[in-house]
Amino acid sequence: QVQLVESGGGLVQSGDSLRLSCAASGRSLSAYTMGWFRQAAGGEREFVAATNWSIGWTKYADSLKGRFTISRDNAKSTVYLQMSSLKPEDTAVYYCAALLRSRVVSTARNYDYWGQGTQVTVSS
Repeated sequence: QVQLVESGGGLVQSGDSLRLSCAASGRSLSAYTMGWFRQAAGGEREFVAATNWSIGWTKYADSLKGRFTISRDNAKSTVYLQMSSLKPEDTAVYYCAALLRSRVVSTARNYDYWGQGTQVTVSS
């Protein structure tokens, strides 16, 4: 199986930047699509961004495009989420996920593996 460990969350002020990391391990990682999702307290899990290891294509939630950037370091098997101009409404637990089969990448239930999540809190 694939193991995913998020890190980099914390408490920041409105307007700050923060970079989250997702360290991946397991077999055949290059075959997976990698995604970031977030879930606010009492809310549903929503799509943030996705990429893949080989080509590096990217997909973003329309509401976040321009502020958030997904990237990856293949040598470190790590996916990053660079968040800029953070707002209080960005407060959520951020999850890293891996998708093996061809599916709609913005749909959470399609993903095969999930990390434990990392809390991001943005104060105003």
